[in-house]
Amino acid sequence: MAGFVGRERYLRVLDEQLEQIRRSGEGRFVSIRGRRRVGKSRLVEEFLRRQEASVPYVFFTASRQSSERELSLFADEVAGSDMPAADVVRGGLAFDSWDAALALIASTADRSSPAVVVMDEFPYLVEADPAIEGTLQKVWDRRLSRVPILLILVGSDISMMTALTEYGRPLYGRPTREMVVEPFDPSETAEMLGLSAADAFDAQLVTGGLPLIAQSWGRGNDLWGFLSGALSDPTSPLIVSGERVLAAEFPVEAQARDVLRAIGVGETTFTAISRSAGISGTPLARSLELLVERKRVVSADRPLSTKPSRETRYHVADPYLRFWLRFVGPRIEEVERGRGELVVEGIRRSWTDYRGKAVEPLVREAVERLLPDRRFGEARYVGGYWTRTNDIEIDLVGAEREAKPRRVEFVGSIKWRERSPFDRRDLGHLVSQSQRVPGTDAATLTVGVSRSGFEVEDLDVKLGPEELLEA
Repeated sequence: MAGFVGRERYLRVLDEQLEQIRRSGEGRFVSIRGRRRVGKSRLVEEFLRRQEASVPYVFFTASRQSSERELSLFADEVAGSDMPAADVVRGGLAFDSWDAALALIASTADRSSPAVVVMDEFPYLVEADPAIEGTLQKVWDRRLSRVPILLILVGSDISMMTALTEYGRPLYGRPTREMVVEPFDPSETAEMLGLSAADAFDAQLVTGGLPLIAQSWGRGNDLWGFLSGALSDPTSPLIVSGERVLAAEFPVEAQARDVLRAIGVGETTFTAISRSAGISGTPLARSLELLVERKRVVSADRPLSTKPSRETRYHVADPYLRFWLRFVGPRIEEVERGRGELVVEGIRRSWTDYRGKAVEPLVREAVERLLPDRRFGEARYVGGYWTRTNDIEIDLVGAEREAKPRRVEFVGSIKWRERSPFDRRDLGHLVSQSQRVPGTDAATLTVGVSRSGFEVEDLDVKLGPEELLEA
């Protein structure tokens, strides 16, 4: 676990759950979900490591095999652990059901001190044996909740992990805590890689804050040094992570993959996606519903103003996957034949334009983390504004709520240029366009965001990479 960075708030939650067990002598149940390769397993391993061997545990990772095989592998993990049940299993006991396996864990638990049971990739167990939900609910209610066991379920299938604890499902109301593990934010990326604020945002646009990819960056390396190395190796995390995400998330949904690729190369409207993917009507609507609602790899954004709009734009939500779909996936063959430098040159040619749009969601998230802040009026939510013809495009719009706000609190422009500061022309364009946004008035504030400083004073709020990073 050398070099473990960040995640302190998640570790505190797990520590608190363990402390609750020590005080009460009763079990606690934590459900952890998050995108693939976001570091969920690593987080739990670090939590266990920090217990300094004072807490026995078993860490089992499902592997999409038959229920009988999964039970056998679970028995192997128990036998190799320091759990009280280990001696019984080493004596030759074989589990014939999950009920029996978990009941043994409960019956052999040390009543005077806690232990931890981790079941990673839990959705795979549900696929192999849907009855495991009911089994776990029964064993939890009757046995595990009454002994000092911290049960941790981990899963990358976000839609399934969310559904597991919904009303009407066996595990509804059972977890004492549900956690959603997010990728590194830009400040954690900066800490891990030793980068300046501006360079950390560039790294975030490429790695997506995924720890495995960030770790391969190399502390102190710059963007082009990292890309040159990563794209010269077909097995680098930058390349294989995207392939594995698509294979795991869309094993049979070929249409959804085609729609995702169309969005990944820059198509944002229903019509443009339909034309690029060759899919229209109801099939396209279903694929978008899968990507947005169930898989949550695509965001569906609408203009923010006092006038409701149905002008939806679609974007790949994960910065890493957006980068991979735009630059890496379509050119993997060149990497595999040793011509990664051609891919790097292609990225160089498009980087300025790509970065200018791709950084917008990161900036909106950072500004929203600053709220509430009197500099931004009564704003609590940050979005953007555009029209169907794109004659008006505002990068930042702040309001007190997302749906039907009373007024627009602020409008803003993002200029993420390498050397050119935010100048008077940029301000003039923002002011002229903002007058056509429903809900603005003379009191609406103006916000400027710039990678390279400002040449103007007539902005109500000016933000650079350093302040965004601290948000």
